Amino acid sequence: MQKYIGEILLVATAIIWGSGFVASAVSLEYYTPYQILAGRFLIGAIILSVVFHKKLRKMKKGTLIRGAVLGIFLYVAFALQTVGLQYTTPSKNAFLTAVNVVIVPFIGFLLYKRKMDMYELGGAVLAVIGVAVLSLKLSSEINVGDLLTLCCAVGFAFHIFYTAKFVKEEDPVVITIIQMVVAAVIGWIVVAFKGETSFSMETEGVLNLLYLGVFSTTIAYLMQTVAQKYITETKAAIILSTESFWGMAFSVIILSEVMTFKMIVGAVIILFAIILSETKFSFLKKDKMKSIV
Repeated sequence: MQKYIGEILLVATAIIWGSGFVASAVSLEYYTPYQILAGRFLIGAIILSVVFHKKLRKMKKGTLIRGAVLGIFLYVAFALQTVGLQYTTPSKNAFLTAVNVVIVPFIGFLLYKRKMDMYELGGAVLAVIGVAVLSLKLSSEINVGDLLTLCCAVGFAFHIFYTAKFVKEEDPVVITIIQMVVAAVIGWIVVAFKGETSFSMETEGVLNLLYLGVFSTTIAYLMQTVAQKYITETKAAIILSTESFWGMAFSVIILSEVMTFKMIVGAVIILFAIILSETKFSFLKKDKMKSIV
């Protein structure tokens, strides 16, 4: 039962992140990328600290260190993605970020000698192919933006992997609060260093930044951390990769983007990737057993 709760929470997280593409696009008309990062993590840190402040009293040194590690991975990944987007196309940026799905199982294999689940690995590869079909416009050119985005994918992969590892021993709420605070501190240091301390107070900009802070950051990352207590990191990465599908869906619904055949094919491949990793085709094995009997 807990496994299904984890999966539902991750699907909800992916849907919220998908809707965040629209809010991010609007927010960028009013704020710099670094202001958005600093703002959304600060909102997350404040809300979680206020709502769950009693939990912080039981915080241990180890919890603080683990939360700080996640916060650093989180901010660095987002920053690399943001900088990378300035030098490459949004479609390439989305695709290369999604490569984290394939990187996650290799982290466990290379660093901790964990055996790789071939069905989950196959699902991860299929998910990346699906994202590629969904969002990528074919181009053989590789530039600095692509390399930065690939580094961002490594950062997100480590974040997903270590979230799964740490949350087995820590309170998911406390570790989420710490990573939000650490990411917010780094974010505001960067904003101050870049001299971007003047913030727009126009209603549309503020509302979209609040949406990113409350939903795409506070609620989504809390749900992700709680969910990863009950589900493997590779399966979590595969489910979270549907963010690109939901981003497309919200763009079609809200921004009136035209849905193409390529988008539909990409979405079907991602769905197949989830079915593969989730079921491992056990229903086919059952049917074979029945036919033998």
